[in-house]
Amino acid sequence: MIENIIQYFQTLEHHPIERMVILVSGLLFFWILEGAIPLIPLHYKKNKVHHAGVNLLFTLIHLLIHTALAIVIIELSDWCAANRFGLVYLFHAGIISTIVLSFLALDFFGGWLVHITQHKIAFLWRFHIIHHADNNVDVTTGLRHHPVESVLRGLFFFLGILASGAPMYAVMIFQTILVADTAFTHANLNLPAWLDKGMSYILVSPNMHKVHHHWQQPYTDSNYGAILSIWDRLSGTFKQLAPSKIKYGLDKYYPNHADENFIQLLKYPFQKRKE
Repeated sequence: MIENIIQYFQTLEHHPIERMVILVSGLLFFWILEGAIPLIPLHYKKNKVHHAGVNLLFTLIHLLIHTALAIVIIELSDWCAANRFGLVYLFHAGIISTIVLSFLALDFFGGWLVHITQHKIAFLWRFHIIHHADNNVDVTTGLRHHPVESVLRGLFFFLGILASGAPMYAVMIFQTILVADTAFTHANLNLPAWLDKGMSYILVSPNMHKVHHHWQQPYTDSNYGAILSIWDRLSGTFKQLAPSKIKYGLDKYYPNHADENFIQLLKYPFQKRKE
């Protein structure tokens, strides 16, 4: 059983259609679910479909960039294996331990560390603003990244592979879970309070991530985690806020009325302005 799972994920990178099916299935599932049990009322500029169209354009660009970066990912993973470089080789990890160590490293570097770095460095924040500028956070917001941010996330992901020595099956297990989790944490879902809070002790829950999208600091500068919440809890960047008090967008940096203007969103990081 475990051998079949490993074999499937070991070669999944070479099957882009299957990966796309996983992504689209997750988006559709949570799109339907958030319509049935919405967390808060959303007020789109035109309608939900138009809003989704803008975000999915960014998603498409993000996927194209990461498809190109996949070549480097494969090379790095193979290099680590050939040179026995990384934590999984240092600790002579078995299959399960390899998956766990790889997952922790990839989530730390490719999820939490790159995210907090974008908030702390003004130049990188310019590009990450595009993600936060969305005034209506829903399932389509998850992969709304400026192309420059997509490249940066790829570079930090490389660091996670080098640190862990993650083989391709571990990389693809993480990426598959990440795609589904990104849709889940951004979806406008009204989960039972006890379930969301209980989940947040280990995983990033939908309500926990919505706090990060609140329009005012310091809430914007909290809850940076992608899948695991432990990094925020350990670093002191974990915050809570009742969903009823959450308002999306930005209180400065970007005009909220233009959050669905695709061309302006692309150009904005390169324009001169006051920080």
